[in-house]
Amino acid sequence: FIVPPLCSICGIPFSGAGAENHLCSDCRLDPPSYSCARALGSYEGALLKAIHLFKYRGDILMGEPLGTFMAGWSYDSLSIAAYDAILPVPLHRKKLKERGFNQSVILARQIAHAVSLALDITTLRRKADRPPQVGLGKSQRRANMKGAFEIATEKKIQGKRLLLVDDVLTTGSTVGECSRLLLKHGASEVAVLTLARA
Repeated sequence: FIVPPLCSICGIPFSGAGAENHLCSDCRLDPPSYSCARALGSYEGALLKAIHLFKYRGDILMGEPLGTFMAGWSYDSLSIAAYDAILPVPLHRKKLKERGFNQSVILARQIAHAVSLALDITTLRRKADRPPQVGLGKSQRRANMKGAFEIATEKKIQGKRLLLVDDVLTTGSTVGECSRLLLKHGASEVAVLTLARA
């Protein structure tokens, strides 16, 4: 599990028990568009195995307890119930057809149900099918995600505090691009919640 001390924006954990939260060098030099990002745990060990079973081996039932677990965890400086709606990071229709499901939708649905929040799976859409982010550096990931998403309608997000849900946060390029777009189209705040953080 990821616990403080951590970066007060991106949530990357720091070593050193008893230390206070502070900004990491990346967030200090180039702050992301989202207000904060938090994750249940590190992308390793049992959590990594569970995500691989869920995402790559098609064990869809694994998503329900993982999403419920995400909803029930107490995160530093992030209260799920404080947001107006939950939005999963969308997949391109080609990837959705290949995989058969969007793991982020399954997680987001469980969280929304557990805390009685609105789930919005139609406003944020992936319009471009880009190469996988695996193996790309931070600047390559950011360039790869540029222009990959679109907003179907602004009406549902204007003035809203939104919680963006994904399975794994690596460099934050994907959620950063989604957040930037949501804010540009009228959201008042976007925070990020992921199952794991690499």
